[in-house]
Amino acid sequence: MSFAASAHRYDSMKYNRCGNSGLLLPAVSLGLWHNFGSVDVFENGRSIVRRAFDRGITHFDLANNYGPLPGSAEENFGKILEKDFRGHLRDELIISTKAGYLMWPGPYGEWGSRKYLISSLNQSLSRMKLDYVDIFYSHRPDPNTPLEETMMALDTAVRQGKALYAGISNYDADQSKKAIEILKSLGTPCLIHQPKYSMFERWAEGGLLDVLGKYGVGCIPFSPLAQGLLTDRYLKGIPEDSRAAKSHGFLKTSEITTEKLEKIKKLNEIAKKRDQSLAQMALSWLLKDKRITTVLIGASSVEQLDNNIDALNQLDYSKEELAAIEEVLKK
Repeated sequence: MSFAASAHRYDSMKYNRCGNSGLLLPAVSLGLWHNFGSVDVFENGRSIVRRAFDRGITHFDLANNYGPLPGSAEENFGKILEKDFRGHLRDELIISTKAGYLMWPGPYGEWGSRKYLISSLNQSLSRMKLDYVDIFYSHRPDPNTPLEETMMALDTAVRQGKALYAGISNYDADQSKKAIEILKSLGTPCLIHQPKYSMFERWAEGGLLDVLGKYGVGCIPFSPLAQGLLTDRYLKGIPEDSRAAKSHGFLKTSEITTEKLEKIKKLNEIAKKRDQSLAQMALSWLLKDKRITTVLIGASSVEQLDNNIDALNQLDYSKEELAAIEEVLKK
């Protein structure tokens, strides 16, 4: 069935300026890290992307190695674009991809060399059948490649028109400061940083957010729901269809401790009092910080997607609510 985008797709989504740039991003973005690979049901992923766009999500985040198999998420997304987003609809989308983790064998298939980054971007564009991506990231810092070389590769991608903006991911505060300054000197400002950040993963508060705020760089936390832990899925154990139950997943059963389950239950009680699901509270808790441009969610169903987007219905927190959350998290 052909896709006709909703005429009301921009009516209720909140859009935030990305740092000091001219780019607005939806407060909720969709990541294709899970559920869009060759092991997943294509039509389910297609339905999620369609629904996301109809609800105002314009930003779709990928990486060269997303799948599994590596590259298959980009291939599937390319098929969705070809089937459902032809013509000028591409101009309404922000599509991002990354390179940094292992993608092919040999010395040029991972990390941060100019050789790898440019080659990987060319392959990503081929898989998605695109002329350009909107954002191209260095997915992780490379301890053995000069930072100047990695940033020059991002600058080259932008100057060649293969990417409109440059970003970094998984860089700590000091690495980010240096990368941002190098990109600025090259004339290609760093648009955005993608760190792992959630109620359960707060290292970004130790200096990184201050750097991004100072330099006017946007921030898009990934794993804002801690791989699904900050949802109601684990309140009664580990469901068979959960990420923790999947052999190819990144969430391991060993991470779901009794102590963490107790925190999840207490946080869920606070969420109930706010008339939110736990996932909605976890997302809105991140968005309360004005340095956060957008939160990057995953979704395994349209229903889950809708629930997460509805976090935007309640973004305000009282001092008492914030204190109660801190009390749970710091124990």
